[in-house]
Amino acid sequence: MSIEVHHVTKTYESQKALNDVSFTVGSNEIVGFLGPNGAGKSTMMKILTCYIPPTSGTAKVGGFDVNEDPISVRRIIGYLPEHNPLYLDMYVKEFLEFAGNLYKIKNCKERVKEMIRLTGLDVEQNKKIGALSKGYRQRVGLAQAMIHDPKVLIMDEPTTGLDPNQLEEIRGLIRALGKEKTVMLSTHIMQEVEAICDKVIIINKGTIVANNETRLLRSDSTRQIITVEFDKEVSEKILSALDFVDQATYLQNNTWQLISSSPDDVRKKIFDFAVSKGLGVLTLNRQEQKMEDVFKALTR
Repeated sequence: MSIEVHHVTKTYESQKALNDVSFTVGSNEIVGFLGPNGAGKSTMMKILTCYIPPTSGTAKVGGFDVNEDPISVRRIIGYLPEHNPLYLDMYVKEFLEFAGNLYKIKNCKERVKEMIRLTGLDVEQNKKIGALSKGYRQRVGLAQAMIHDPKVLIMDEPTTGLDPNQLEEIRGLIRALGKEKTVMLSTHIMQEVEAICDKVIIINKGTIVANNETRLLRSDSTRQIITVEFDKEVSEKILSALDFVDQATYLQNNTWQLISSSPDDVRKKIFDFAVSKGLGVLTLNRQEQKMEDVFKALTR
């Protein structure tokens, strides 16, 4: 496993930021680390990147313990924090060469050229960082995090400030990186999670509340959303009175959206209801939950 966290707790005086947190992240996985503001995401990332120690428990990256061998952890990790720290008076190319030389990279100038190309900084490479837009500063931070070709990338809100075109480019880059590196990213953009993450870990109030593959997390719920079109009119009163229907909403042309918390698949029950009322069912679809629905259900 690239990242192993076992029973990590972090307290600040009387406040517990992380409470007995455990999870693992495998090699070449893209994992979304999600949670509301103040849930403990940034604290966990700072522990994994050796910025702060855990109060108790153990955390390993690439087999190296963050407490016992932090230098080895830092060699194999790339980190883009939420508040991207940059030297604003340095030029883009100058800053990346400076970062590369800190890691004692061979052929540093060639590596800088590659990072500039990968992150789309070609046009801006000769500008001072202070003159860049927020989106381009984010790209510089991403290039700096990858300059030493780390095995593990940890990114806190990596697409903050990017326009829709830049978003698509950076998401494509993250997907490509996930084929050869372990990527752990924090984001509040649920579409981003659905688009690029293989696995999702959700933390709430310092405790892990979900840890599963993205597709399984979206389908693993008793909340069913059914869209059904009948061949005749049917009233909301009749549909809402069904014991397996929590909410009935009329859409158009005898089409209804039914929400059910029944543990059983309710589609057969809808067919049986239609037969009993002499109704024909023209279409019947069960919608897959969105990540946003899962997130809200687990963190409210």
